[in-house]
Amino acid sequence: MNSPTTELRTIGVIGAGRVGAAVARQALRAGYTVKIATAKPADEISMLVEIVIPGAVAVDAAEAAAADLVVVAVPLHKYRTLDPGLLTRKTVIDVMNYWAPTDGQVDDFENDPRTSSEIIQDFLAGARVVKSLNHIGYHELEDDGQAYGTAGRRALALAGDHDDAKATVADFLDRLGYDPVDAGPLPAGRGFQPGTEIFNGSHTIDQLENLLAEACALARI
Repeated sequence: MNSPTTELRTIGVIGAGRVGAAVARQALRAGYTVKIATAKPADEISMLVEIVIPGAVAVDAAEAAAADLVVVAVPLHKYRTLDPGLLTRKTVIDVMNYWAPTDGQVDDFENDPRTSSEIIQDFLAGARVVKSLNHIGYHELEDDGQAYGTAGRRALALAGDHDDAKATVADFLDRLGYDPVDAGPLPAGRGFQPGTEIFNGSHTIDQLENLLAEACALARI
């Protein structure tokens, strides 16, 4: 994987639920400047952000989208509330999951053979979408991170169609405390969707690489 072309300094998080908040807090611990937005105006969420994510800055979606890296953590069924124009040419981490038994069926995902992230990439046509951070619980994200080189460090998968975007996300995952593993192109995200062994457990880099190889072989990716 290539090295990131630019150093990350600012992280924009769109969505302030449990997952978005956990990503934001972990990013703050890693030393990033974090800007967080929801569908509401910034002044309406500023107090909530100050309490739940101290150190983050409440902003409007356009300012969050202007960050060096953008994390999209809105409820998946609300993905069409995103403005594709704001995310053109941006590297976007898709942390969302389609999990019908828990969230109910959504026609966009139920009746399409593609992975949810492929559908998101199609909607955000100008963005460089990378699937990751969807297969770790929000509470685990803040508890399991360890320094690079720590024995047994937890690994996280990523999948995407743009090598430079994946390199950027890999660097971010490492800074958060996890060994990044490139699963391949965006369809390879199927290997760590809900219901898979990867999604349901915690794995070291060797374990994760083996599981991804098995998943890709079965899917012929």
